[in-house]
Amino acid sequence: MKEKLAGKDYLFIGSMLFGLFFGAGNLIFPIHMGQEAGAAISQANFGFLVTAVGFPFLGIIALGISQSNGVFELATRVNRIYAYIFTILLYLVIGPFFALPRLATTSFEIGISPFLSNKLQTPLLALFSILFFGTAWFLSRKPTKLLDYIGKFLNPLFLVLLGLILIIAFSHPLGSVHQAEVGKLYQNSAFMNGFTQGYNTLDALAALAFGIIIITTIRQRGVKNPKIIAKETIKAGLISVGLMAIIYTCLSYLGAMSVGKFAISENGGIALAQISNYYLGTFGMIILALIVIIACLKTAVGLMSAFSETFVELFPKREYRFYLMIVSILPCIFANIGLTKIIELSVPVLMFLYPLAITLILLALLGPVFQHSKLVYQITTAFTLLAAIADGLNALPNPLKSLKPIAAILNFAKDFLPFFSLGMGWILPAVLGFIIGCLVHFLKRITNK
Repeated sequence: MKEKLAGKDYLFIGSMLFGLFFGAGNLIFPIHMGQEAGAAISQANFGFLVTAVGFPFLGIIALGISQSNGVFELATRVNRIYAYIFTILLYLVIGPFFALPRLATTSFEIGISPFLSNKLQTPLLALFSILFFGTAWFLSRKPTKLLDYIGKFLNPLFLVLLGLILIIAFSHPLGSVHQAEVGKLYQNSAFMNGFTQGYNTLDALAALAFGIIIITTIRQRGVKNPKIIAKETIKAGLISVGLMAIIYTCLSYLGAMSVGKFAISENGGIALAQISNYYLGTFGMIILALIVIIACLKTAVGLMSAFSETFVELFPKREYRFYLMIVSILPCIFANIGLTKIIELSVPVLMFLYPLAITLILLALLGPVFQHSKLVYQITTAFTLLAAIADGLNALPNPLKSLKPIAAILNFAKDFLPFFSLGMGWILPAVLGFIIGCLVHFLKRITNK
């Protein structure tokens, strides 16, 4: 039994973790945010890094410190029924319903679509989806090989290709960041808008989901002691989040510079294609296609493996390959609705689920303060849940928001929840729930003495 990982293991596992995290949304959302934020990109990028890098790293630390094997075990600290519901919802969002279809659609729209006529778009998207998820299924059949596939091969290749475009773009900028127009949403609350934009990467959710892969990989390297596994998980996580922070910042500033040449695009995928074509022409589009397909494929392999391993834990009557088949077929179907539509549909769900994930992470970190009392977990989660429902409803399309029951909830939330208009209405209820939970916990301890 090893006392710690070897030096090269940190590098490979950190590379694997980065590769698992860095997929479709990680490429397109920072660029689109940069275009909209313009000269306010520094504040927006800082908010983006909090949710897209800070919370994922806290999620890794939370799993390490709590010595949990994954999100289900961590969520049982609220209660077992909540753990089942939260875990299933989380994996459906980062799995077959949103994240996985988005990976295939982003790969196609950025890497393949620019080379095709309009008539070929729909049938070839269907064909590409089959090939994409067929390849991901093949690579996911043996999760023990994830370190080799992602950490040693796919991720280094991805970094080299992306680095090529970034170096050229920053050497010959399209425009000045300081002169870029600031979008309406970013004029008064750039940080807060960047903060909620970070939700779209799904990384805080992914941190909870990928925990089981990281811990399993460390164990396979010969480290068995739970306390040492916790430390090694955090060390490997530092490599991953450091790389993510650097690349997010480069991409967001690239987006801000690009408005000197291009109009703000419908999504970051279009902007990335325009930038690559401008600098490198057809060769640039081929390089971009490789970057995006590799980035999305490696994340798909990780998500499908994590989904399948977790569902075996939740419902052990079926084996790993059964769930792997399900998580390959469903997103292959959903991918055909298009990138913009997938993003639109995912926002209300993310606005609901993210507050619950963030509070679970923070409670796991603060657990020693209140002796990991279930009461504190339950009261904090209950308060957060009510506000998260309102935040999710507020992100619905306008026709749905105008329905009387939904409108009544939203009007109440606007009047009584600070930051609600910014998509952050859950913060005060979560803090109040935590304070009340701690007070109840400590009063019970005093009265029981």
